Amino acid sequence: MTKADPASKVVGASRPGFAPWADVGARPLVQFEMVSKRFGGFLAVDNVQLAIYEREFFALLGPSGCGKTTLLRMLAGFERPSEGRIVLDGEDIADVPPHRRPVNMMFQSYALFPHLTVERNIAFGLRQDRLPKSAIAARVKEMLALVKLDGLGDRKPHQLSGGQRQRVALARALAKRPRVLLLDEPLSALDRKLREDTRFELMELQEKIGLTFVVVTHDQEEAMTVADRIGVMNGGRLVQVATPSEIYEQPNSRWVADFIGDINLIEGRVASSGLGQMVIESVAGGQVLVNHHPDVAGGTHVWVALRPEKIRLETRRPPADDENCFSGTVADIGYLGGLSVYKVKLDNGFGMKAAVANSTRLTDRPIGWNDRVWLCFKASAGLVLTR
Repeated sequence: MTKADPASKVVGASRPGFAPWADVGARPLVQFEMVSKRFGGFLAVDNVQLAIYEREFFALLGPSGCGKTTLLRMLAGFERPSEGRIVLDGEDIADVPPHRRPVNMMFQSYALFPHLTVERNIAFGLRQDRLPKSAIAARVKEMLALVKLDGLGDRKPHQLSGGQRQRVALARALAKRPRVLLLDEPLSALDRKLREDTRFELMELQEKIGLTFVVVTHDQEEAMTVADRIGVMNGGRLVQVATPSEIYEQPNSRWVADFIGDINLIEGRVASSGLGQMVIESVAGGQVLVNHHPDVAGGTHVWVALRPEKIRLETRRPPADDENCFSGTVADIGYLGGLSVYKVKLDNGFGMKAAVANSTRLTDRPIGWNDRVWLCFKASAGLVLTR
């Protein structure tokens, strides 16, 4: 794919070299063109413009009520846009009924028929399309092997585990060989360990069959794991569309920074800017030096976004003068297994969090409650946000 070569350096793509959105010559498979959806006086989706590409694993991420499921349902054909167009492979699909669209949807509840066997559940859509019995049998066998349920075709849904029922629903959605598979909170009913394992299985399956997947989720970790790109939604609008690492490392607003992962937001005003560095008078009780600086004038109200894992915790101030360092007292500690999160109250009362990897077995905690500490971070660690 020579067209994709210039995009191979795009930061954060789940698959090396896969970044059709960065290729001006690439044609989207799905396009939302200024799409809005109203339910009475309520605006659920507000003027969304979005392109999704063939073979992309795209995630719609946002809090409950942000419009992500409504957007998915419009693509599936269960809702009609109040304004705008939805284009699939160059065709406006507004008048195409759901069962005639080359898309299929896997519902959050799985919606399996309890009185049908696994095989008959998977075959349901194929029977509706009146495929020959031999073709249906061959397709069902193929789907059972694909989702690793060989030998379970005669069971009923109640005889399966939650993870197995999820696989049946996935096989049924894939059986009709859609161009686009829509997944509405597909892993929410699974326990944490199974959910984590299934994420990688979904990624492997999507890569194997080469379909476009669009998943709706409120689980940030799930979206960050599976997606090539994420569309973050809030209040019916798409507020940022980017790769997982770009969303995490380069959020375009305080809302996105605060919604994705854990963050320290240090408010301040620009004191000076030059020689590749910005000096900010901050509420942390002193100046913050940041290498990243947008084109803003002195005196501009800004926020420094700083991830807790980019902060180093010290029991005394290091001699280096090229770092930001603030002193305070440990107010709380959260032990999370792989890391510990320290809540520190700075000397001026401002609170910050630092995350420290637990790289050795925990015997004696080197830093405890009420200890005096220094929070230190490089000028390259922070991101300046203006909104």
